[in-house]
Amino acid sequence: MSSIGELRQLARQRRRGGPKQRHPENLAGYVFLAPWLLGVVVFTVGPMIASLLLAFTDYNLLQPPTFSGLDNVVRMISDDRLWNSLRVTLVYVVVGVPLQLALALGVALLLDKGMRGLALYRSVFYLPSLLGGSVAIAILWRQVFGKEGIVNGLLALVGVEGPGWISHPDYALASLIVLHVWTFGSPMIIFLAGLRQIPQMYYEAAQVDGAGTVRRFVSITFPLLTPIIFFNLVLQIIFAFQSFTQAYIVSGGTGGPSDSTMFFTLYLYQQAFTELRMGYASAMAWFLLLVIAAFTLANFWFSRFWVFYEEDSGATRGGGRRRKAGAA
Repeated sequence: MSSIGELRQLARQRRRGGPKQRHPENLAGYVFLAPWLLGVVVFTVGPMIASLLLAFTDYNLLQPPTFSGLDNVVRMISDDRLWNSLRVTLVYVVVGVPLQLALALGVALLLDKGMRGLALYRSVFYLPSLLGGSVAIAILWRQVFGKEGIVNGLLALVGVEGPGWISHPDYALASLIVLHVWTFGSPMIIFLAGLRQIPQMYYEAAQVDGAGTVRRFVSITFPLLTPIIFFNLVLQIIFAFQSFTQAYIVSGGTGGPSDSTMFFTLYLYQQAFTELRMGYASAMAWFLLLVIAAFTLANFWFSRFWVFYEEDSGATRGGGRRRKAGAA
């Protein structure tokens, strides 16, 4: 009995000394987290708070900011170029993102067949995603779609005289959309990873039932891949709204011709660093944040109607309903 009592007393002493014993480990964890926490506060949270405060001021970078209330908001409402830049950006997002994801999914389906040199093909197709937002590629794009560029050279071979794609208001934005679609490598890799996670037994059962390729894609591949499609959709919409380099280089920083490539971010840059209206630019940045947040929330709300999540029972759920993932 005495030994049991001693053991209990020793256990209580250890419990009391536990926090003190763990204190060095906690301190080490905080030390390792300190650079990341410092970076978040200094480079993310701090600038966000500062820009929010500047959004209600008149600030030209040369003089101290002065409080102006809602003047910047009122100015945004009556700024026609701002709304045109938002329209251009929306066209870029609404047209470019679906085309990019469709191409990425199509290439991923081809690579999922297990062809030889798969690693090489993955690297080659992923390379544009690494280079697509660079200044060098934007300059190259000007040469490809210029009046004397490669595209018009190919059209001339069949007797067609092409326009100056990047210098014509009707085609300049389309050339940037093509550049965006060309950078499909990142979502393609994610799609390919998702395709590798689909159990082969579903396809085998569908083949036994006589389902063709299209039927297997509609009834098996697409439903089980909808979470990956949704993930890529949200990410690419956010990235597309923030596109800047392509429009800046192709248009020479003007957003021309006739503001046809004036992205919202490019107009924000002009207001901040060309017109020195930092307060107005800060208000524009927060407006863009609200627009992106609205699109993201809308995507999450609509996802309940078309995104299906596989459960342990082998069924998938979407919009509160259960459907068999492997039904052909």
